[in-house]
Amino acid sequence: MLILLPPSEGKSVPSRGKSLDLAALSSPALTAARTEVLDALVTLCREDPDKAAAVLGLSAGQRDLVERNADLPDAPTARADRIYTGVLYDALDVETLSAAAKRRATSRLGVASSLFGLVRLGDRIPSYRLSGDVSLPALGPVAGVWREALAPVMGEAIGKGLFVDLRSGMYAAFWRPGPDLAKRTATVRVLHEHQGTRKVVSHFNKATKGRIVRALLEDGADPRTPAALASTLERLGWTVEVGAPTRTGTQLDVVVSEL
Repeated sequence: MLILLPPSEGKSVPSRGKSLDLAALSSPALTAARTEVLDALVTLCREDPDKAAAVLGLSAGQRDLVERNADLPDAPTARADRIYTGVLYDALDVETLSAAAKRRATSRLGVASSLFGLVRLGDRIPSYRLSGDVSLPALGPVAGVWREALAPVMGEAIGKGLFVDLRSGMYAAFWRPGPDLAKRTATVRVLHEHQGTRKVVSHFNKATKGRIVRALLEDGADPRTPAALASTLERLGWTVEVGAPTRTGTQLDVVVSEL
């Protein structure tokens, strides 16, 4: 099973650690694309900080992030599960997982990254700022780079298991499973029901996804189909509605009745 998470906008900044080694990251087939995106980002931030701030959508109070990007090749790194922060990752709370669940997290979790394409929790990466909707002047939209590069890598990462897609729409555009993976693809959406109305609420959506992933890792189940995943989540206490299968997978709606 591969559970693919969105990255976090905010990231912790390591104070020390080895510098970035692209060749040491998982999915080495992505090294060329990673080098291309990294070089374009670093060059922009070093040569034209004002333009970089505009391209990256940064406010005047975030200009330090341009400098951080400019220093990425030499910046200290840490495990990805210590770099990514925010609501989803706080709810997942990898540090407090049981030993068995931590092992499952290492093998079953991935993060969609606009800088690295696909990141595993044990990969050592620096703190960076690059949203999935950015178009770098020397490269074009980063989503376009990853659409081409990720296809063969994702198939290998998923293998014969279930693909559980928890990405936001921005990062789902990087790569979408084809018809060959549809029977083994589950896209999870969290709906909050309040006074008879259902809607996606960003903060609670992220927190619930983090709790779902944590529960799956601690439970240890390895469902092989979307229906089996729905049954597992229901056993763990969630209310799940299973959509009709499509050419790209099956949507599971996790319905939370109170905010």
